[in-house]
Amino acid sequence: MANKVKITQLVSKVRTSVNQKRTLEALGLRGIRKSVIKENKVGLTGMIRVIAHLVKVEEVK
Repeated sequence: MANKVKITQLVSKVRTSVNQKRTLEALGLRGIRKSVIKENKVGLTGMIRVIAHLVKVEEVK
């Protein structure tokens, strides 16, 4: 079974770079305290690294 992660946006995207804003949108995060559940893949790990200071990541079983 693939590992899944729950990604929750904690900080506003107002004062972030364009790259970080696009990464949040690509993940489906549209606002503060919004969450998405995604499969943990290599591409997702890179995206999380770009916005690590804006989100909280939790493992879901």
